[in-house]
Amino acid sequence: MRKFMALHRNVRVRIGLAFVHKLIDAMILTFIAIYLAAHVGIATTGALILLFAVFAVFGMLLGGHLSEMWGRRPVLIVGDLIGTAFLVLMTVAYFADWGPLAVYFSYAVVKFGTNMALPANDSTIIDVTPPEDRKYVYTVNYWVINVALGGGALLGGFLYGSHFGTVILGGAIGMGFALLVTTLLVAETKPASKPGSRADAPAKLRGWAQFAEGYKVVLADSTFRRLIIVATLVLTLEGQLSTSIGIRLSNDFGVQYVFPFGDVHGVQMLGVLKAVNTILVVLLALKVNSLLRQLPDRARVFAGIALYAGGFAVLAVTNTAWLLLLAVVVLTFGELMNTPVQQGLLAELAPEEGRPRYMAAYYLHIRFGQVVNSLLISLSAVLSTLGMAGIYLLFGVVILMQYRVILDRRPARAAAQALSSV
Repeated sequence: MRKFMALHRNVRVRIGLAFVHKLIDAMILTFIAIYLAAHVGIATTGALILLFAVFAVFGMLLGGHLSEMWGRRPVLIVGDLIGTAFLVLMTVAYFADWGPLAVYFSYAVVKFGTNMALPANDSTIIDVTPPEDRKYVYTVNYWVINVALGGGALLGGFLYGSHFGTVILGGAIGMGFALLVTTLLVAETKPASKPGSRADAPAKLRGWAQFAEGYKVVLADSTFRRLIIVATLVLTLEGQLSTSIGIRLSNDFGVQYVFPFGDVHGVQMLGVLKAVNTILVVLLALKVNSLLRQLPDRARVFAGIALYAGGFAVLAVTNTAWLLLLAVVVLTFGELMNTPVQQGLLAELAPEEGRPRYMAAYYLHIRFGQVVNSLLISLSAVLSTLGMAGIYLLFGVVILMQYRVILDRRPARAAAQALSSV
């Protein structure tokens, strides 16, 4: 706790508000699909949920651009202001019975606002966190987010049936609290621009040309593109538990006794596996990072990704309960070894000049991962379980190849950034 309190106030505040934002997201987003399906049908719901991704992508890209133009703090405030206003509108739409589309579009704008603030949020944390503290900060943030997601899903699950309107109202109050705290306590952290830098070029342009040129600079960075590939494939593997592996378990896993849950079928086993993963992350994230802090990053990510991909490969082929549980334990340790390093590399590879744009481009990996996940669902219908396991292991190999290049380029890149900051 002493180490946490020694962090910059911006970092402490943003980590605390990450809990609020993710709690709201888990309570509402998890169940909005169920609400829409009951009112407009499953097919229409699928199309509407896809639109969430469009709102999110445009929000992130715009937020990264504006954070570089205006600074971090104004974008954080605007994002929370949009979120608060449209959660209030969503509450009114729900209780006034304006219809499911009014509820949906209100929340779509909420997602636009919260995603617009995401690059500014991460940039605010990185701007004031020394490199030696970043793994610790990202580990704490990762732990907080997992607690919020687990707690939000649990609360939303119990309250959805008869109190979904109350959940939305609670989200509006929580977002309003986040807006107030951000306005009062978060300071601007945008570094002063250096004439002649790569990120200075877009500032000479205007409008959409400035927007496009800013992201052209980011995507021209081949090392950063490799990190986006890493993040995409790691997230794709994570998503397999809810998609291809979950579907396989629901079809192939017979009723088995699992201590202490009793007799469980396939869908229940999926819930058990997710619960074990979340509980282990919450219990062990800080401890594992502390134990491994002296381990070189190369050894940490190579071992972590091997465990991670290997664990998913086992999940792809076995229907034995204890092997499934062991695989989740193994992949969770791999996740805990990799995540702080991956996030630390993100902080290193995103330079001061143009950092929010780098953050926005990085978060596109979430949408890329969703696309790859959907393709793997279709592949799982024609490939054997061994074939799917082979794909997961291949993903692990590709991730390690990208990490090898990134880590090999690390010293030269650090020297170049140090020179540019002089």
